[in-house]
Amino acid sequence: MIEPIALEVEAADLEALATGMNLMWALTVTFLIFFMHAGFAMLEAGQVRSKNVANQLTKNMLTWAVGIGVFFLVGMGISNNVGAALAGGDSSPLTMFGGESFDWVMWLFSAVFAMTAATIVSGAVAGRARLRAYVGYTFLLAAVIYPVAAGLVWYAPGADAPLLESLGFADFAGGMVVHGVGGVAGLTAAWVLGARLDKYNDDGSANVIPGHSMTFAVLGTLILCFGWFGFNVGTAAAVIDLEAAEAGVFQLDDFAYVGSIAIVTALGMGMGAIGASAVSLYMNGKVDTLYVANGMLAGLVGVTGPTDLITPMGALMIGLLAGAQLPIVFTFVEKTLKIDDVCAVFPVHGSAGMLGLILFPLWSLEGTAIGGDVIAGGVLSVEPAAFGPQILGVAVLTAWTVLATAAVFGAFKLAGQARVTPEHEHDGLDITEHGVDTYPEFGKPELATDGGVVRADGGVADNGIKMVTAIVRPDRLAAVKQGLAEVGAPSLTVTNVSGRGSQPAKKGQWRGEEYTVDLHQKIKIECVVADVPVDEVVDAIRTAANTGEPGDGKIFVLPVDDATQVRTGNSGTEAV
Repeated sequence: MIEPIALEVEAADLEALATGMNLMWALTVTFLIFFMHAGFAMLEAGQVRSKNVANQLTKNMLTWAVGIGVFFLVGMGISNNVGAALAGGDSSPLTMFGGESFDWVMWLFSAVFAMTAATIVSGAVAGRARLRAYVGYTFLLAAVIYPVAAGLVWYAPGADAPLLESLGFADFAGGMVVHGVGGVAGLTAAWVLGARLDKYNDDGSANVIPGHSMTFAVLGTLILCFGWFGFNVGTAAAVIDLEAAEAGVFQLDDFAYVGSIAIVTALGMGMGAIGASAVSLYMNGKVDTLYVANGMLAGLVGVTGPTDLITPMGALMIGLLAGAQLPIVFTFVEKTLKIDDVCAVFPVHGSAGMLGLILFPLWSLEGTAIGGDVIAGGVLSVEPAAFGPQILGVAVLTAWTVLATAAVFGAFKLAGQARVTPEHEHDGLDITEHGVDTYPEFGKPELATDGGVVRADGGVADNGIKMVTAIVRPDRLAAVKQGLAEVGAPSLTVTNVSGRGSQPAKKGQWRGEEYTVDLHQKIKIECVVADVPVDEVVDAIRTAANTGEPGDGKIFVLPVDDATQVRTGNSGTEAV
């Protein structure tokens, strides 16, 4: 126990110092939580197809852009008024706690929590939700859905305690209010929207649809883990006791227990990865990388609600169980419920948050120790009376979120505005919703993305059908595409390949060990022509791909016996 320090300082000066320290800490952790949006953006972008990456990034940015203003104008006031009305406090039209600097900082701290709940939903509905439906839902979540949940647990001006807290429910940093609400909302929205077009076969079996970048997913996970210390540890927002400072005594406030919160957060994160790895190994025979990443987050969510209430042993066990349930719950959602939760937001944020809050009485700091003094509180430290309020609180918040989310997305669905058309879904939401291609070098054949002009006139030459195949350097792709478009042959297929020819092998090193690279990265371009002279096509490719160095590649011309267009059934030169 740290003893208070009595200082010979004017009380006003001491109060100013304490206020400044509290402000610095609160702002630092608020900025950390905001940085989690970068993690969410990368994690979700990595788990969707390349044709939907820009759409996912846009949704994450608009979550903040729309939500912060709505929460400022409406959401905080709704939360305060709902909390006060249900708990017998003083309702007020104000959206703020007050008008002082620290009040503004605490409002911003509340806002980043609200925006975290909102952005979770985008991962569940990826690949098929209309932007207008998602933005509309974000508006209502920031204005009403999240504020009501927060008002039930955290905010009740003038009352002794908010309704659920007065009944004994505890959620320190948002295991249910933030993550549970986001996860349940995502699952509900995904259920209302229906699965992506190619997710399930006619017999109900599920197809695997890999995301486009494991690198993005893992880096996004680690950014979220970093920001999570602001989320959990930052909830201990008061460093110095202001009332004591006014009396001339300098002593810790919430920071008296901040070390316990930090270690609980770290242990939950690590054990979540272990739990998910173990179950993945048991189910699939391999430790799946994405399950490890998602397991870290599930472990964090599991300990987020009871962070200040559990022993370190509790953090180990809840983190382990939260990670272990992830592959099981995801499989159940995907294969039994047939709900297409693209980024596994329910098992990561929903069920993990529920599990942590419902099971925490088994390792409660206030419980009766069982098993001796093992890691600060015994193997178990049971508080039986806490189970009922925790189950009740989780049930109330779940029911509210399901009903509100189903109503909003159901209304969009009835209006025909919930999801994109099948054609747009096939083409990808990047092009159809935003008019951009995240990876233009590998754009669709009909796109001249490097300044070329697509020839519109028809006509069939009498030179038959030819397949021109070129193996060239990757950095010459843009020039080749433009050259082909200029001669009227914009349609092409591009493949990443590797091979060797006249280009010499290279030597490399990795952690001091030398290795040889004799297979070089190339691009294979295939272009079928009928109405364009093949020699013009060959000359265009050679001119654009030529650097004068060994390894520029080769061009092959082959006759094509026949061709058939899938859409029209046309064959021969008309199909080309």
